[in-house]
Amino acid sequence: MQNRRVVITGLGAVTAIGTTVPAFAEALKKGVCGIGPVTVFDTAGFRTHTGGEVRDFDPGTAIPGPYRRKRMSRSDAMAMAAALEAITDAGLLPVPDELKAGIGVVVGGGAGGMLECETLYRDHLAGGGPLPFSRFASFCCASSADHIASALDIMGPKTTFMTACSSGGTAIGFARDLIADGAAEAMIAGGTEPLSRVTYAAFNGLQAVDPDYPRPFDKNRRGMSLAEGAGVLILESLDHARRRGARILGEVLGYGISCDAHHMTAPDPSASGAIRCMTAALADAGLDPSQIDYINAHGTATPANDRMETLAIKSAFGERSYDIPVSSTKAMHGHTLGAAGAIEGVVCTLAIQRKFIPPTIHHDEPEPDCDLDYVAGGVREADVRIALSNSFAFGGNNTTVILGEFTEEGVGHD
Repeated sequence: MQNRRVVITGLGAVTAIGTTVPAFAEALKKGVCGIGPVTVFDTAGFRTHTGGEVRDFDPGTAIPGPYRRKRMSRSDAMAMAAALEAITDAGLLPVPDELKAGIGVVVGGGAGGMLECETLYRDHLAGGGPLPFSRFASFCCASSADHIASALDIMGPKTTFMTACSSGGTAIGFARDLIADGAAEAMIAGGTEPLSRVTYAAFNGLQAVDPDYPRPFDKNRRGMSLAEGAGVLILESLDHARRRGARILGEVLGYGISCDAHHMTAPDPSASGAIRCMTAALADAGLDPSQIDYINAHGTATPANDRMETLAIKSAFGERSYDIPVSSTKAMHGHTLGAAGAIEGVVCTLAIQRKFIPPTIHHDEPEPDCDLDYVAGGVREADVRIALSNSFAFGGNNTTVILGEFTEEGVGHD
């Protein structure tokens, strides 16, 4: 095992509060709420009608002609747009010929092309004719990685993770491993998720969706707001980034994964899986709890998650937990499920680069069981050097990623 240092050299984002990284960063600072009426499908039959929809997203504008692929789903298009922004930001577009076999792509996701397939099947039931396989080509979530690899002509490792809401975080961790172990020089790592009727119906059926907007860690929270979007980070070995004179935005210091083995949809109330996940990430990074400057919480605003995550942070960080700023940006951009960990990886990199902690908007009335520093009331300027991001998913699939400011001497393990 080579255990090479892995740095971040590019970012891309498509979200409900910004369809480029600069727009996203400004919205995070301003505490913009992107939750509003869902229009990509008719919500008349549902209990709720709002979500974090990506508005004014035109694939024809966001994706230049040479990289536009036939039959991309909405999810594929958001992933492609974020990947192109990230790889352009890294100064790697077009991908150099000598790197094409050494760069790969790993994408986390969930619903994939479900939105398009729902529409196609509904039209078929209404007498719309046959259902050719070609119309279902982008149904599978794995098609996003396929489209990115084909459009950019890259031939390194390629895979897709579907671990529900931890998929995007797991993609970042796995990509880090591939580079650290010498299996790739660089990776396009991210996540993508569309809004779809099936997903919306499922979470409505669980009564896990707030009819208005999410209130993470607030006494009056009633659930999440489902959302869509994509986030992508370009990861490279430090040696490769140095050789080409790349601008380094940060470093992937470590990650941890765990399983609750408790329930299909509910987190373990004792927080055992979340505690082990954060502890594993700290150990992987070679860090002490005192070195964490910011926690980007999973923070879904469901009664069970927020209480559990608060308990987990207290258990993993002890008395130090009360001194670490915590925020949930899902209050702004919504819960993007399979893309959440990747989008929030972008958030953490921006926090490190631009020295701010985004606010937990809608947090107005504290709950006794949720008594940490949730950064309510607006953005906080802070010298964020190391940020920890949690993603806790259905099935007890937990991932914690730790990102840090790049320094020549490094932190934690070399």
